[in-house]
Amino acid sequence: MSLSASITACNDALSHARRVIEIEGTALLDMAASLPEDLAAAIDCIQACQGRIIVSGIGKSGHIGRKIAATLASTGTPASFVHAAEASHGDLGMITQADVCLLISNSGETTELRDLVAYTRRFSIPLIGISSQAQSSLMKMADYRLLLPSAPEACPIGMAPTTSTTLTLALGDAIAVSLMTRRGFQTQHFSVFHPGGKLGAQMTKVEQLMHAGSSVPLVEAETDMRETLLVMTSKGFGIAGIIQDGRLVGVISDGDLRRNMDGLLERRAIEIAKDSPITVTPDVLAAAALAKLNAHKINALFVVDASGAPVGVLHVHDCLRAGVV
Repeated sequence: MSLSASITACNDALSHARRVIEIEGTALLDMAASLPEDLAAAIDCIQACQGRIIVSGIGKSGHIGRKIAATLASTGTPASFVHAAEASHGDLGMITQADVCLLISNSGETTELRDLVAYTRRFSIPLIGISSQAQSSLMKMADYRLLLPSAPEACPIGMAPTTSTTLTLALGDAIAVSLMTRRGFQTQHFSVFHPGGKLGAQMTKVEQLMHAGSSVPLVEAETDMRETLLVMTSKGFGIAGIIQDGRLVGVISDGDLRRNMDGLLERRAIEIAKDSPITVTPDVLAAAALAKLNAHKINALFVVDASGAPVGVLHVHDCLRAGVV
């Protein structure tokens, strides 16, 4: 392929890519401007649910449904995905009258969903339907109808689920985030459901990583520097905390030792220590503590309780080992 042909092919690819994003973006803006009429009621229904949100769909709708179920579950709304075909062969038993069913079908006529729809009607289980066809079988049977706006699929033949799946995914996110807000779902709740991976690491609190008890390098204010040096060396953090009346009143670092070499061993800890030590509390996120370590260009800091009493020490390596960055 010649250089000019290669450039043309690249430009064509970018043009097609831009067209897809523009089509899907326009559809999203249209939906934002005119949200489904039953959306607020559907969110009320989900919030009041005493069981789980059962999500189902087939094909691309099924893939989107799995993501919606996962997002709901990880943000405080118990949810499960049930494969529509498996539901007809015993998995209907997973659905109880305390649950709410959220069924997804762009056409609203997906054959595999019929048994699920019938089951919800038989046992009076609330049914939320997502479809682009207002007069479809699914939407006629649903208690809450989340109608997607009429928009062309972004593929050249207008058949591959593209725009419709993007709209459904966005609608699922909108529901999940609305429920998060209503429930007051906060960072500490998020960390409960995300203990692993980078997200889990970012949710880790200082109290989970800090060294406590006998590992904390502490000396009284009047301790001589000979003993203070022994404490600093044995604990291995490169610092020593100075306590007075049970409170942390200062800290000595390796740098402080170098700056006070003259007559060092004849002096008391309080004479060498810097006052106003850099500290954090146990409930602070480790990521915030790491940011403070970096900002002050120090390798370790003390963890204090509400009264200012030292309860632990945190080293930058503790954060890095835990994946906190």
